[in-house]
Amino acid sequence: MTKRQYHQGKAAKRQKLASKSVNDGSNEVVLLADIESLLSRCRGLEQSEITEDDLRDGKSMETLSYSPPERFTEVEVKISELSSTGDGLGLSSRSDHVYVVPFAVPGDVVQAKIINLFPQAHYTLTDFVKVIIPAPQRDDSLVRCPYFAKCAGCQIQMLPYEVQLQHKKNTVEKAYRNFSGLTPSVIPAVGATIGSPLQYGYRTKLTPHFDGPPGSMTRRAKRSDPAERNRFEEVPPIGFQLKGTRKTIDIEDCPIGTDAVREGMKTERKRINQEIANYTKGATILLRENTLRKPNPQPEQGKSAMDPGLANDVGASSETEPPSKAADEPNDAPSEAKVNGSHHESSLYIEEKTCITNQRAISTEYIDDFEFRNTAGAFFQNNNSILPKFTDYIRQRIIPGSSEEIEKPIKYLIDAYCGSGLFTITLSSLFSSSMGIDIAGASIVSARENAAANKVSNTSFMTADASKLFEQVTYPPEKTVVIIDPPRKGCDDPFLQQLLKFGPRRVVYVSCNVHTQARDVGILVEGVGDCKYEIESLQGFDFFPQTGHVEGVAILARTTISKAVSR
Repeated sequence: MTKRQYHQGKAAKRQKLASKSVNDGSNEVVLLADIESLLSRCRGLEQSEITEDDLRDGKSMETLSYSPPERFTEVEVKISELSSTGDGLGLSSRSDHVYVVPFAVPGDVVQAKIINLFPQAHYTLTDFVKVIIPAPQRDDSLVRCPYFAKCAGCQIQMLPYEVQLQHKKNTVEKAYRNFSGLTPSVIPAVGATIGSPLQYGYRTKLTPHFDGPPGSMTRRAKRSDPAERNRFEEVPPIGFQLKGTRKTIDIEDCPIGTDAVREGMKTERKRINQEIANYTKGATILLRENTLRKPNPQPEQGKSAMDPGLANDVGASSETEPPSKAADEPNDAPSEAKVNGSHHESSLYIEEKTCITNQRAISTEYIDDFEFRNTAGAFFQNNNSILPKFTDYIRQRIIPGSSEEIEKPIKYLIDAYCGSGLFTITLSSLFSSSMGIDIAGASIVSARENAAANKVSNTSFMTADASKLFEQVTYPPEKTVVIIDPPRKGCDDPFLQQLLKFGPRRVVYVSCNVHTQARDVGILVEGVGDCKYEIESLQGFDFFPQTGHVEGVAILARTTISKAVSR
């Protein structure tokens, strides 16, 4: 590995762990839990490492004070484990302090630069400098991105994919061990992480950005007349953040993006280069893949599909929607951007891919034979390749296969946080009636349109705040399953208390943050009154290969059986 320096002699912004809720699922809190766990496992060895001089002076391990190197000096660290945040963790020589080293894997011996020290929490943040001795599982030939170990986006490109999947299984296990508050006996074994069909070229959405001209963020500049504001004298870096900082680094290409998104990135960079003199602020660029399915012409009887006369022009360029007119963009931005479409062929259709750059334009995606149209700037899952596996997994498990289901069938689905109707629509065939609920009115509009486009007639959608979600629900709880897919912060307590009061027979909890999921599932298992749940299964999905992120699915069943639960 070549030498990397991320903070460039400057300290990262100091983390304020004291202000964080212990259950907020933030990276800082998750990291601290891993640090404490590593240190606690080493405590049995610490006493043997006290020197004779320490004992002669009457010192115990508790009174020894660790003195880490000064800031911006470099140290040699052997990495013990990979944290749930994707950072390497290495112990100090006394095993009483942890170095947090990005882009390092267990078994590496690395050189790291001291950046920020947290002596009370027993850890130090560092920058990765170089590998001195690589771990057996490190394979730098797997790295496909020239910006890896600089860009904050990916953390584990150097690991074989099967090792990445095992790490993500470990992350789910640790989340429930550290954040659910449940006894191990009520937590089932976590399933092997289900991998993504694509490990690169999978992201259907990227949002690179660039910062404003020097001085543009001062109060005086913000209050000034737009005509008098500073202009760019040169093209700024356009890309993503430098690891550990808020600094943007210039990134020309991102290999985890789909082909259409990567082509869109080239086009938008070229446009901004041409127009940068018109900008007075920084901007975020939307790159969203759009899919158009066209019937695949079938060969005439007796003619081969490879007949030159039947060949399709699959390499032709296609046009994207116009870029957005954000407040910080010049008024003369072009109405269109062109990219080369990437295509996927099947026996029935051709998929033509383009890149949308307008936040308000409509993008189209397909999951199996379901079509979803959404506002391009709105949320939708960003790895289309895994969605058929993902939705099928839930479809196979959302209704129990027991004799009880024959006697008392589940007939109704409530899709909380439904967005544009992903689960309401793809699971609709299993239920007599399904209801999708979301706080965003625009998402509900999209969901209704998607239900109509897919000819799904047994669904309804309504706008409601999550804290008042069940007020208008008339489904009988014993015949209802609720699926929830909240944002990273998880569910708030009023929602969980409502859910327990309603008491549906089953709950499917989908989450992009398994730590807040574990916290919330712990509350549902503990229950209120006679409404309690047991965890049937826990499963991770790798929506974001090459990163430390894992999507979690927890399936819960209501039970009246007394369980030994501790919080």
